[in-house]
Amino acid sequence: MIERFIAGRYLRSRKSSGFAYVVTCFSFIGIALGVATLIIVTSVMNGFRSELLDKIVGMKGHIVISSIEEGGISGYEKLSNFIKSFDSNIIKVIPQIEQQVVLVSNGNARGVLIQGLSKSSLRQKNLIFDNIKYGSLEDFSNQNVFIGNRLAESLNIKIGESIKLLIPDGLITPFGKLPKEENFYVSGIFEVGMNEYDKNIILIPLENAQEFFNLENKVSQIELFLSDVYDSQKISKKLALKLRSGLRILDWQHSDASIFHAVTVEKNVMTLILSIIVLVAIFNIISGLTMLTNSKTKDIAILRTMGLTRKSISKIFFMIGSAIGILGTATGVFLGLLVTLNIDRIKQFLERFSNSELFSEEIYFLSQIPSKIDWMEVLYIVLFSIVFCLLATIYPARKASKMDPVTALKI
Repeated sequence: MIERFIAGRYLRSRKSSGFAYVVTCFSFIGIALGVATLIIVTSVMNGFRSELLDKIVGMKGHIVISSIEEGGISGYEKLSNFIKSFDSNIIKVIPQIEQQVVLVSNGNARGVLIQGLSKSSLRQKNLIFDNIKYGSLEDFSNQNVFIGNRLAESLNIKIGESIKLLIPDGLITPFGKLPKEENFYVSGIFEVGMNEYDKNIILIPLENAQEFFNLENKVSQIELFLSDVYDSQKISKKLALKLRSGLRILDWQHSDASIFHAVTVEKNVMTLILSIIVLVAIFNIISGLTMLTNSKTKDIAILRTMGLTRKSISKIFFMIGSAIGILGTATGVFLGLLVTLNIDRIKQFLERFSNSELFSEEIYFLSQIPSKIDWMEVLYIVLFSIVFCLLATIYPARKASKMDPVTALKI
């Protein structure tokens, strides 16, 4: 096919094309980098949102039922059984106590969050149970507690060591409220991969928590886990109509809506900005092809006099622009997927090379950069790039086809 042969020659020609060749190369590089960056950013933001959802909801539950008044929820076992049979979408019901206390260990004191739950409940909390680094479920009894790995590191706490938990107003006496303190022993260490939890949470057996917080036969809240997390609002409304008064029902889409909304907005803004960068690279195709058309004026005139039709001339320049767009997009997809699949290794290499921390756990909550490839989004990015690249070739291709060979040969 003569059009394909000529298009290939023009693409490979450096000397005769002059600056047009340079612009074409920059167009190719711009499209490749733009597409790659789009894929990397959307994948990281998808991974960040997915990890936040898994970690936050995995620790808090999809729906949390608590008491409006102080004193906790009484009759929680009967209530838990009712909730479990209420809807088939409810797969786990975990009654627990959650309170803020002061931890004292090795001469250090800091505020932590206590979660008191039974062994069976801890087994159901997969996020913690599957990430116990030291100790086992059998060690979770009596005065034995589990703490997060970051908390253990920051306070230099080892397995078997004693820690002191203190409630500022835990004892009620004729002279008023006094601090209450009790010693516990660290029998397990977990690491869920989210700095906020690994550094601030201590798990203690439910019976000990009830005694420590003066909540005999009561819990402070009941966590519900669903098979479909996005059904939380519907089930919350149904539960509100059936459960007794005095209970507060809050689903994750309300309690943590601001975090997930911020991640979504950031992703959309970044996608828009990077899409503009890709469009700028695509406009370079128009510039490059227009310059190529001007530099090949006599060539086009000779081809026309040799019998090539306007359609064939148009097809040559359309092929050149299409090749730049498609090859640039394909290269961008390859680079984007390569970086996305190895992003944490790249981060570690750059940190060692620059001797600085690029992804702080205290700022970003997570211990490593998450990434999750959405193949539909990748497809949309590819279609967006290729379609606009093809549209960009229309003007220079038509300009080349409309060139008058007689006038061109006189120049």
